[in-house]
Amino acid sequence: MAVLVLDGAKPLDVGIPAQVFSTRASMPYEVRVCGAAPGLVAGGDGLSYHVAHGLEALEWAESVFVPGYRHPDREDPPAAVVEALRAAHARGARLAAISTGAFALAATGLLDGRRATTHWHYTRALAAKYPRVRVDENVLFVDEGSVLTSAGAASGIDLCLHVLRRDLGVAASNHTARRLVAAPYRSGGQAQYVPRSVPEPIGERFAATREWALHRLDEPLTVRALARHAAVSPRTFSRRFVEDTGYTPMQWVLRARVDLARELLERSERSVERIAAETGLGTGANLRTHFQQILGTTPSDYRRTFAKGE
Repeated sequence: MAVLVLDGAKPLDVGIPAQVFSTRASMPYEVRVCGAAPGLVAGGDGLSYHVAHGLEALEWAESVFVPGYRHPDREDPPAAVVEALRAAHARGARLAAISTGAFALAATGLLDGRRATTHWHYTRALAAKYPRVRVDENVLFVDEGSVLTSAGAASGIDLCLHVLRRDLGVAASNHTARRLVAAPYRSGGQAQYVPRSVPEPIGERFAATREWALHRLDEPLTVRALARHAAVSPRTFSRRFVEDTGYTPMQWVLRARVDLARELLERSERSVERIAAETGLGTGANLRTHFQQILGTTPSDYRRTFAKGE
């Protein structure tokens, strides 16, 4: 993993991948923090960074994280940085941006025609500066395979845990989340953090309803049942749920069930049929269908890959 620190880099954005993927016996990663050149890099928020590596780290890395930085809508990254990012991607490296780091990836052209996100304060600026990028302002992160982007700083944790889930499975991601004292899988999009002109008192109720549903995934969960728990009409619930999370209620429930099935496949020897019943997915055939649609693999293949425990 290379963490590319640009001028004006935000300290939390830099620290998240450096800590999540930090080298330890239980983690198969090595992290190198780099800049456009070795030495001192002026950071944002009163901090600076002394990096040991220059852009040669991008030739070594299998994944490159670009933390957010100041004034991304006004200042382009150096041409050498843009070229190094393009070369790393062409070589097969995975590129991931935290917050306004998305502007650096957009400058490479690698986000053209793809979905991407950034901090909600900069989504319109990103869309205006790079009109070929399909900016989604209502998600915590976007995974486009070899290019990933995330929203504001804390969403970098969500993105890093997602990468861990992709690389090592749900158990490893959950173990790291516990170590960080972080939620292994946040249930909303960044719309819930955008300032609104009118207070939204039912927002906390909706969050409580999502938490309530996560403990009842094996039960029938309908829009009507969820709306009843939130004490609003089904129509209001559906509309507000999409605004808050970017998913319809039933899309969100389905993804939560698939995530639970993933963990059970890793941690237990239960049959696919039993896991389908325990996660509310009904039958093994149903579980296989949703696994293929959401993850692009089968439950059996997933188990063979990730059944390692912690």
